[in-house]
Amino acid sequence: MKTDSPLKLGISVGDLNGVGCEVALKSFMDKRMLEFCIPILFASNKIIADQKKALKLNAPFQGIRNLNRLERSKINVFNCIRDEHELSFGASTTESGTLAKASLQAAVKALKEKKIDALVTAPINKSNIQAEDFSFPGHTDYLAQELEGNALMFMVSGQLRVGLLTDHVGVGEVPKLIDSALIASKVKTMSLSLQQDFGIGKPKIAVLGINPHSGDNGTIGTEDEQILKPSIKKLFQEGQLVFGPFSADSFFTNGKHLNYDAVLAAYHDQGLIPFKTLSFGQGVNFTAGLSGVRTSPDHGTAYDIAGKNTADESSFKEAVYTAIDIYRNRQRFKEFNRVKDQ
Repeated sequence: MKTDSPLKLGISVGDLNGVGCEVALKSFMDKRMLEFCIPILFASNKIIADQKKALKLNAPFQGIRNLNRLERSKINVFNCIRDEHELSFGASTTESGTLAKASLQAAVKALKEKKIDALVTAPINKSNIQAEDFSFPGHTDYLAQELEGNALMFMVSGQLRVGLLTDHVGVGEVPKLIDSALIASKVKTMSLSLQQDFGIGKPKIAVLGINPHSGDNGTIGTEDEQILKPSIKKLFQEGQLVFGPFSADSFFTNGKHLNYDAVLAAYHDQGLIPFKTLSFGQGVNFTAGLSGVRTSPDHGTAYDIAGKNTADESSFKEAVYTAIDIYRNRQRFKEFNRVKDQ
């Protein structure tokens, strides 16, 4: 594909009782967005028509059953969901979880088959989407199964990039899961992503400590001394520009994080609390390390405002822009390395 041609951008609609459809439709009501990509919602004509009517949104769309016949000037709706759906904005229902799963599975199938170039996922409810064929704590784990590579949950917003050693696991499980192999895998995945997805030649990575004050030399827990420090030292000796562990409580003060190209946090809230505090509404969740490009907005289903036409689409738009940029960067990276190897 030529680098100046619009991307075929797949969109899974998420929980239909949340704000996913709203922010997606609002994003592409801005016709300038259609200059960058061809949006394809994995849903049904009825679902999108019902959302438009309920939210009073003027978003032109075209229903399709063939991904080779796309409309450039409208939102394309790939009809892959046949179940009827009664909107219950703000409610977590089994039905909305089932439809969210169907949309996601169809979109990921299209990504694997290269019928779309990249994927943006609207928020799901991690509880009601659970089923016999979907027992994952979130998008990242599902994508890790379906796509090739080593998945890394990577939150990005401009120069602020925060990845996670562990993501959707209980806090009590974190120390049990972190070992030298996991640290090496995540650092190498992050480093490669910074090179191929963000165009950074020699990325510098900061690693946050597991315990308060990075353990205070073993006074507050031993994991930092026994696992993190030796692992970081070994990776540095192998040529990775990785530093730490740094005390997490003060690392994001006074722009200290900007001295590094990315930060690797030990667990979910350690990384996402400062990330969302600094960038909420503009942040993007990117699943790095996989064969396909997937991004999502930095918020959840937002049941409290669902159906009120008050949801802000800014983060969803950023997810679209980021997916496009990463896809383009990967193409350039592949071409550069192909030419270099000739």
